[in-house]
Amino acid sequence: MDHEEFKAFQIRRNGEISSGLTRVVLDDLSPGNVLIRSAFAGVNYKDALATTPHGNVIRHFPRIGGSDASGWVAASTDPRFKEGDKVVVCGRGFGTEHDGGFAELIRVPADWVVKIPSAMSLRDAAGLGIAGYTAALAVVLLHEAGLRPELGRVFVNGATGAVSGMGIEMLASLGYQVTAASSKSGANSYLEALGADEILDASMADSGKPLEKARWAAALDALGGQDLSFLLRSLKPRGCVASFGNVKGNEVNMSVLPFILRGVKLIGVNVTYYMDREVELWDRLASDLNPARMLADVRSISLEELPGHLERMLEGRTTGRTVVAFPA
Repeated sequence: MDHEEFKAFQIRRNGEISSGLTRVVLDDLSPGNVLIRSAFAGVNYKDALATTPHGNVIRHFPRIGGSDASGWVAASTDPRFKEGDKVVVCGRGFGTEHDGGFAELIRVPADWVVKIPSAMSLRDAAGLGIAGYTAALAVVLLHEAGLRPELGRVFVNGATGAVSGMGIEMLASLGYQVTAASSKSGANSYLEALGADEILDASMADSGKPLEKARWAAALDALGGQDLSFLLRSLKPRGCVASFGNVKGNEVNMSVLPFILRGVKLIGVNVTYYMDREVELWDRLASDLNPARMLADVRSISLEELPGHLERMLEGRTTGRTVVAFPA
Protein backbone atom coordinates (compact mmCIF):
# COMPACT_ATOMS: atom_id res chain seq x y z
CA MET A 1 0.00 0.00 0.00
CA ASP A 2 2.93 2.38 0.70
CA HIS A 3 3.75 2.72 -3.01
CA GLU A 4 0.25 2.25 -4.41
CA GLU A 5 -1.03 5.34 -6.19
CA PHE A 6 -4.46 6.80 -5.41
CA LYS A 7 -6.47 9.82 -6.54
CA ALA A 8 -6.50 13.17 -4.78
CA PHE A 9 -7.46 16.82 -5.38
CA GLN A 10 -4.34 18.84 -4.74
CA ILE A 11 -3.69 22.58 -4.52
CA ARG A 12 -0.29 23.78 -5.69
CA ARG A 13 1.66 27.02 -5.93
CA ASN A 14 4.22 27.45 -8.66
CA GLY A 15 4.24 31.21 -8.76
CA GLU A 16 0.44 31.13 -9.12
CA ILE A 17 -2.13 29.01 -7.29
CA SER A 18 -3.42 26.04 -9.27
CA SER A 19 -5.44 22.97 -8.38
CA GLY A 20 -6.68 19.74 -9.90
CA LEU A 21 -6.81 15.98 -9.72
CA THR A 22 -3.58 14.07 -9.38
CA ARG A 23 -2.25 10.72 -8.19
CA VAL A 24 -0.25 10.42 -4.97
CA VAL A 25 1.22 7.72 -2.72
CA LEU A 26 1.16 7.42 1.07
CA ASP A 27 4.58 9.02 1.42
CA ASP A 28 3.11 12.18 -0.12
CA LEU A 29 0.59 12.58 2.73
CA SER A 30 1.04 14.56 5.92
CA PRO A 31 2.10 12.40 8.89
CA GLY A 32 -0.31 10.68 11.23
CA ASN A 33 -0.88 7.42 13.07
CA VAL A 34 -4.34 6.61 11.70
CA LEU A 35 -4.90 5.74 8.04
CA ILE A 36 -8.48 6.08 6.80
CA ARG A 37 -10.08 4.80 3.62
CA SER A 38 -12.34 7.62 2.49
CA ALA A 39 -16.08 7.15 2.09
CA PHE A 40 -17.26 10.76 1.77
CA ALA A 41 -15.77 14.25 2.04
CA GLY A 42 -17.84 17.36 2.70
CA VAL A 43 -17.38 20.36 0.41
CA ASN A 44 -17.15 23.73 2.16
CA TYR A 45 -16.80 27.32 0.95
CA LYS A 46 -13.42 27.38 2.68
CA ASP A 47 -12.31 24.53 0.41
CA ALA A 48 -13.28 26.59 -2.62
CA LEU A 49 -11.56 29.68 -1.24
CA ALA A 50 -8.36 27.66 -0.80
CA THR A 51 -8.10 27.28 -4.58
CA THR A 52 -7.98 31.05 -5.18
CA PRO A 53 -4.96 33.39 -5.08
CA HIS A 54 -6.72 35.72 -2.63
CA GLY A 55 -7.96 33.02 -0.26
CA ASN A 56 -4.88 32.93 2.00
CA VAL A 57 -6.21 29.67 3.42
CA ILE A 58 -3.13 27.51 2.78
CA ARG A 59 0.44 28.49 3.65
CA HIS A 60 2.39 25.39 2.66
CA PHE A 61 2.09 23.66 -0.70
CA PRO A 62 1.26 21.30 -2.23
CA ARG A 63 -1.80 20.51 -0.11
CA ILE A 64 -4.67 18.05 -0.55
CA GLY A 65 -7.85 20.02 0.16
CA GLY A 66 -10.98 19.04 2.06
CA SER A 67 -11.94 20.25 5.54
CA ASP A 68 -13.91 17.19 6.64
CA ALA A 69 -14.29 13.54 5.72
CA SER A 70 -15.65 10.22 6.88
CA GLY A 71 -14.53 6.67 6.25
CA TRP A 72 -13.21 3.40 7.61
CA VAL A 73 -10.00 2.98 9.57
CA ALA A 74 -7.54 1.08 7.36
CA ALA A 75 -4.67 0.98 9.88
CA SER A 76 -3.87 2.51 13.26
CA THR A 77 -0.99 2.42 15.71
CA ASP A 78 -3.28 3.98 18.33
CA PRO A 79 -5.20 1.39 20.43
CA ARG A 80 -8.36 3.55 20.42
CA PHE A 81 -9.00 2.61 16.78
CA LYS A 82 -9.07 -0.66 14.90
CA GLU A 83 -9.44 -1.58 11.26
CA GLY A 84 -13.01 -1.13 10.07
CA ASP A 85 -14.04 1.52 12.63
CA LYS A 86 -16.36 4.14 11.12
CA VAL A 87 -14.90 7.57 11.82
CA VAL A 88 -15.07 11.26 10.95
CA VAL A 89 -12.37 13.95 10.82
CA CYS A 90 -12.92 17.71 10.69
CA GLY A 91 -11.27 20.94 11.82
CA ARG A 92 -7.79 21.35 13.36
CA GLY A 93 -6.21 22.47 10.10
CA PHE A 94 -7.43 19.42 8.17
CA GLY A 95 -7.26 20.40 4.50
CA THR A 96 -5.29 23.60 5.17
CA GLU A 97 -2.28 22.90 7.39
CA HIS A 98 -2.56 19.12 6.96
CA ASP A 99 -3.55 17.10 3.90
CA GLY A 100 -7.34 16.83 3.88
CA GLY A 101 -10.29 14.76 2.82
CA PHE A 102 -10.28 15.08 -0.98
CA ALA A 103 -8.31 11.86 -1.43
CA GLU A 104 -9.05 8.16 -1.50
CA LEU A 105 -6.82 7.67 1.55
CA ILE A 106 -6.37 10.02 4.54
CA ARG A 107 -3.69 9.99 7.23
CA VAL A 108 -4.13 12.02 10.42
CA PRO A 109 -3.15 12.05 14.11
CA ALA A 110 -5.36 9.82 16.24
CA ASP A 111 -6.51 12.75 18.39
CA TRP A 112 -8.25 14.19 15.32
CA VAL A 113 -10.36 11.08 14.75
CA VAL A 114 -13.86 10.54 16.20
CA LYS A 115 -15.92 7.37 15.97
CA ILE A 116 -19.31 8.29 14.56
CA PRO A 117 -22.43 7.45 16.61
CA SER A 118 -24.00 4.11 15.73
CA ALA A 119 -27.19 5.86 14.57
CA MET A 120 -25.29 7.96 12.00
CA SER A 121 -24.24 6.92 8.50
CA LEU A 122 -20.87 7.78 6.98
CA ARG A 123 -22.65 9.88 4.36
CA ASP A 124 -24.50 11.88 7.01
CA ALA A 125 -21.29 12.34 9.01
CA ALA A 126 -19.62 13.98 5.99
CA GLY A 127 -22.84 15.78 5.08
CA LEU A 128 -22.70 17.38 8.52
CA GLY A 129 -18.93 17.82 8.68
CA ILE A 130 -17.46 21.08 9.90
CA ALA A 131 -20.66 22.91 8.87
CA GLY A 132 -22.91 20.76 11.04
CA TYR A 133 -20.43 20.81 13.91
CA THR A 134 -20.24 24.62 13.74
CA ALA A 135 -24.02 24.98 13.63
CA ALA A 136 -24.49 22.63 16.58
CA LEU A 137 -21.81 24.43 18.58
CA ALA A 138 -23.39 27.82 17.84
CA VAL A 139 -26.83 26.64 18.98
CA VAL A 140 -25.40 25.05 22.14
CA LEU A 141 -23.43 28.20 22.99
CA LEU A 142 -26.56 30.34 22.60
CA HIS A 143 -28.41 28.00 24.95
CA GLU A 144 -25.58 28.15 27.47
CA ALA A 145 -25.71 31.96 27.23
CA GLY A 146 -29.33 31.83 28.43
CA LEU A 147 -31.39 31.62 25.25
CA ARG A 148 -34.79 29.95 25.59
CA PRO A 149 -37.70 29.74 23.10
CA GLU A 150 -39.97 31.93 25.25
CA LEU A 151 -37.53 34.85 25.06
CA GLY A 152 -38.31 35.62 21.43
CA ARG A 153 -37.23 35.18 17.85
CA VAL A 154 -33.82 34.08 16.65
CA PHE A 155 -32.49 35.80 13.53
CA VAL A 156 -30.27 33.90 11.06
CA ASN A 157 -28.46 35.63 8.20
CA GLY A 158 -26.70 34.02 5.23
CA ALA A 159 -29.59 31.60 5.52
CA THR A 160 -29.00 29.53 2.37
CA GLY A 161 -25.46 28.67 3.47
CA ALA A 162 -24.82 25.26 4.97
CA VAL A 163 -24.05 26.37 8.54
CA SER A 164 -26.94 28.84 8.71
CA GLY A 165 -29.36 26.39 7.11
CA MET A 166 -28.50 23.65 9.58
CA GLY A 167 -28.76 26.20 12.39
CA ILE A 168 -32.28 27.12 11.27
CA GLU A 169 -33.34 23.49 11.27
CA MET A 170 -31.78 22.82 14.69
CA LEU A 171 -33.36 25.89 16.28
CA ALA A 172 -36.79 25.13 14.81
CA SER A 173 -36.64 21.53 16.06
CA LEU A 174 -35.92 22.84 19.57
CA GLY A 175 -39.03 25.03 19.50
CA TYR A 176 -37.59 28.41 18.52
CA GLN A 177 -39.28 30.87 16.16
CA VAL A 178 -36.73 31.58 13.45
CA THR A 179 -36.44 34.59 11.16
CA ALA A 180 -34.20 33.93 8.15
CA ALA A 181 -32.61 36.47 5.82
CA SER A 182 -31.03 35.75 2.46
CA SER A 183 -30.00 37.75 -0.59
CA LYS A 184 -30.82 34.84 -2.91
CA SER A 185 -34.10 35.15 -4.76
CA GLY A 186 -36.47 32.21 -4.77
CA ALA A 187 -35.16 30.81 -1.49
CA ASN A 188 -38.36 31.23 0.55
CA SER A 189 -39.76 27.73 0.05
CA TYR A 190 -36.40 26.19 0.88
CA LEU A 191 -36.03 28.22 4.08
CA GLU A 192 -39.62 27.52 5.15
CA ALA A 193 -38.97 23.80 4.70
CA LEU A 194 -35.99 24.10 7.07
CA GLY A 195 -38.23 25.64 9.73
CA ALA A 196 -38.03 29.41 9.28
CA ASP A 197 -41.48 30.91 9.87
CA GLU A 198 -40.48 34.44 8.87
CA ILE A 199 -38.26 35.35 5.91
CA LEU A 200 -36.80 38.79 5.31
CA ASP A 201 -34.79 40.30 2.51
CA ALA A 202 -31.13 40.55 3.45
CA SER A 203 -31.04 44.29 2.66
CA MET A 204 -32.88 45.47 5.76
CA ALA A 205 -32.88 49.17 6.57
CA ASP A 206 -30.01 50.13 8.86
CA SER A 207 -30.51 53.57 10.38
CA GLY A 208 -26.90 53.72 11.53
CA LYS A 209 -28.05 54.72 15.00
CA PRO A 210 -26.19 53.33 18.04
CA LEU A 211 -29.32 51.36 18.90
CA GLU A 212 -31.88 49.95 16.48
CA LYS A 213 -35.33 48.72 17.43
CA ALA A 214 -34.90 45.71 19.75
CA ARG A 215 -36.24 42.78 17.71
CA TRP A 216 -34.30 39.58 18.28
CA ALA A 217 -33.62 37.46 21.35
CA ALA A 218 -30.55 36.04 19.62
CA ALA A 219 -28.94 35.58 16.23
CA LEU A 220 -26.64 33.38 14.19
CA ASP A 221 -24.26 35.50 12.13
CA ALA A 222 -22.53 34.16 9.01
CA LEU A 223 -21.66 37.53 7.50
CA GLY A 224 -19.66 39.72 9.86
CA GLY A 225 -19.00 43.32 8.84
CA GLN A 226 -21.80 45.84 9.22
CA ASP A 227 -24.40 43.05 9.15
CA LEU A 228 -23.01 41.92 12.49
CA SER A 229 -23.07 45.50 13.76
CA PHE A 230 -26.75 45.78 12.77
CA LEU A 231 -27.59 42.54 14.57
CA LEU A 232 -25.89 43.59 17.80
CA ARG A 233 -27.72 46.93 17.70
CA SER A 234 -31.05 45.13 17.07
CA LEU A 235 -30.92 42.61 19.93
CA LYS A 236 -33.33 42.63 22.82
CA PRO A 237 -31.85 43.25 26.28
CA ARG A 238 -29.54 40.38 27.27
CA GLY A 239 -29.65 39.06 23.73
CA CYS A 240 -26.75 37.21 22.17
CA VAL A 241 -25.17 36.76 18.73
CA ALA A 242 -23.16 33.65 17.86
CA SER A 243 -20.81 34.70 15.05
CA PHE A 244 -19.05 32.21 12.78
CA GLY A 245 -18.52 33.98 9.45
CA ASN A 246 -17.03 37.05 7.81
CA VAL A 247 -18.38 36.97 4.26
CA LYS A 248 -19.18 40.70 4.41
CA GLY A 249 -15.91 41.70 6.05
CA ASN A 250 -13.73 41.66 9.15
CA GLU A 251 -14.44 45.19 10.38
CA VAL A 252 -17.35 45.97 12.71
CA ASN A 253 -18.00 49.68 13.28
CA MET A 254 -20.32 50.45 16.18
CA SER A 255 -20.49 51.95 19.64
CA VAL A 256 -20.43 50.05 22.92
CA LEU A 257 -23.99 51.17 23.75
CA PRO A 258 -25.70 47.84 22.89
CA PHE A 259 -23.35 46.14 25.36
CA ILE A 260 -23.66 48.59 28.25
CA LEU A 261 -27.30 49.71 27.80
CA ARG A 262 -28.91 46.44 26.69
CA GLY A 263 -26.39 43.98 28.12
CA VAL A 264 -26.03 42.08 24.86
CA LYS A 265 -23.36 39.46 24.23
CA LEU A 266 -21.23 38.45 21.24
CA ILE A 267 -19.88 34.90 21.11
CA GLY A 268 -17.25 33.86 18.62
CA VAL A 269 -17.79 30.35 17.27
CA ASN A 270 -14.53 28.64 16.32
CA VAL A 271 -14.67 24.86 16.49
CA THR A 272 -10.91 24.65 17.00
CA TYR A 273 -11.34 25.71 20.61
CA TYR A 274 -14.22 23.33 21.37
CA MET A 275 -12.80 20.05 20.13
CA ASP A 276 -12.93 18.78 23.70
CA ARG A 277 -16.71 18.57 23.19
CA GLU A 278 -16.58 16.48 20.01
CA VAL A 279 -18.15 13.31 21.39
CA GLU A 280 -20.98 15.25 23.04
CA LEU A 281 -21.73 17.31 19.92
CA TRP A 282 -21.55 14.37 17.50
CA ASP A 283 -23.97 12.45 19.74
CA ARG A 284 -26.36 15.41 19.63
CA LEU A 285 -25.95 15.69 15.85
CA ALA A 286 -27.24 12.12 15.71
CA SER A 287 -30.23 12.95 17.94
CA ASP A 288 -31.88 16.25 18.94
CA LEU A 289 -29.66 18.47 16.76
CA ASN A 290 -29.89 16.31 13.65
CA PRO A 291 -30.81 18.48 10.62
CA ALA A 292 -32.66 15.66 8.85
CA ARG A 293 -34.22 17.90 6.18
CA MET A 294 -30.87 19.27 5.02
CA LEU A 295 -29.21 15.87 5.17
CA ALA A 296 -31.95 14.43 2.97
CA ASP A 297 -31.03 17.00 0.32
CA VAL A 298 -27.26 16.50 0.42
CA ARG A 299 -25.88 16.07 -3.10
CA SER A 300 -23.22 13.52 -3.96
CA ILE A 301 -20.58 14.20 -6.60
CA SER A 302 -17.49 12.33 -7.76
CA LEU A 303 -13.95 13.55 -7.19
CA GLU A 304 -13.80 14.30 -10.92
CA GLU A 305 -16.78 16.67 -10.55
CA LEU A 306 -15.23 18.53 -7.61
CA PRO A 307 -13.29 21.25 -9.51
CA GLY A 308 -16.43 22.44 -11.30
CA HIS A 309 -18.43 22.43 -8.08
CA LEU A 310 -15.81 24.54 -6.30
CA GLU A 311 -16.00 27.09 -9.12
CA ARG A 312 -19.79 27.29 -8.74
CA MET A 313 -19.41 27.80 -4.99
CA LEU A 314 -17.11 30.77 -5.59
CA GLU A 315 -19.69 32.22 -7.99
CA GLY A 316 -22.47 31.88 -5.39
CA ARG A 317 -24.40 29.35 -7.47
CA THR A 318 -24.73 26.57 -4.89
CA THR A 319 -27.22 25.91 -2.09
CA GLY A 320 -27.17 23.45 0.77
CA ARG A 321 -24.56 20.76 1.23
CA THR A 322 -22.55 18.58 -1.17
CA VAL A 323 -20.25 15.63 -0.49
CA VAL A 324 -17.67 13.88 -2.62
CA ALA A 325 -18.49 10.16 -2.72
CA PHE A 326 -15.55 7.76 -3.07
CA PRO A 327 -15.84 4.23 -4.48
CA ALA A 328 -16.62 1.70 -1.74
